[in-house]
Amino acid sequence: MKQREPAWVRLSDEQLLDTRLCDLRLTVRGSPIEGELERLYDELAARGIRFRPHAWLAEEWFSPDGIPGFAVPFYLAHPRLQRLEQRMTGEAEGSNRNWRMRILRHEAGHAIDNAWRLRRRARWRALFGRASQRYPSEYRARPASRRHVQHLGDWYAQAHPTEDFAETFAVWLQPRSGWRRRYATWPVRSKLEYVQGLASEFARPRPPVRCRDQVEPLADNTRTLRQHYRAKLAARRRRALVDALLRRASRVPRAQQGVREQELAAVLRLSKPQLRASLERHGVDRYNAWQLLRLAIERSARLGLVACAPQRVLLPRLRTALLRASRQYLASGYLRMRL
Repeated sequence: MKQREPAWVRLSDEQLLDTRLCDLRLTVRGSPIEGELERLYDELAARGIRFRPHAWLAEEWFSPDGIPGFAVPFYLAHPRLQRLEQRMTGEAEGSNRNWRMRILRHEAGHAIDNAWRLRRRARWRALFGRASQRYPSEYRARPASRRHVQHLGDWYAQAHPTEDFAETFAVWLQPRSGWRRRYATWPVRSKLEYVQGLASEFARPRPPVRCRDQVEPLADNTRTLRQHYRAKLAARRRRALVDALLRRASRVPRAQQGVREQELAAVLRLSKPQLRASLERHGVDRYNAWQLLRLAIERSARLGLVACAPQRVLLPRLRTALLRASRQYLASGYLRMRL
């Protein structure tokens, strides 16, 4: 029997935006994402893994530390919401089946890590690094690196040891991925073989961690869709503004003879105290100054910005860029410095 469509499906976009997330009354069960979860469980079973990570709806994809499950963004639970996401942000992450499955395999990797507490093991740490290491606000991707798999894009495995494991697990899990052939001569093969070696252990249906907690579930979220998108788009505008200003600052009109190229993120890191002091002298409070510097470092690293100029030329340009960004933020009622 076909389920009746909820009343909010017939609302205009403007009306729908004033609906609270909890009032959408969405669940994974009966939604399009349910079929993909079943497919994920079938892929795990095909590898001999009887464990089934639980999933719930929230504002975005995430897998909380210590919980053997993961959250799925609410808009994937209904085509009407997926269209709204596309209109509001220009892209709906996981909007087609292949994309969703890639993300689901990645999130399953996080859930497996949490369920068996893999990150505590010496061999895991030797291969991937320490999960306790601070999650970076930025990472400098190395496209030529052969020590990490390539799965979700943006060389995401390089972001953090836990992401490295989740990406490695996803490549191993994907049917017909051909990882043995594709990574035959890469150092990352040892990570894939490590996951392969754990497969027999994963065959146990009851891992050490079995809680079914849900973090920030949609049913408890009283924000409206309008508030959700306002916050989401504000973060994007912050990035776009800072990106443009940093690009301009890095384009020094004339490269000086004998001055070597340097990474903008490294210059910002080394110059944080004087840049922060300059922002404070111009009326930016300390918290916002640190937040803005953190964002500038993250975006410079992600964009791979470099400049060929001495510090005496580059620093004033960076100071001007940061002051312009701070004025834009402080003049906007909704662009708040909460990164």
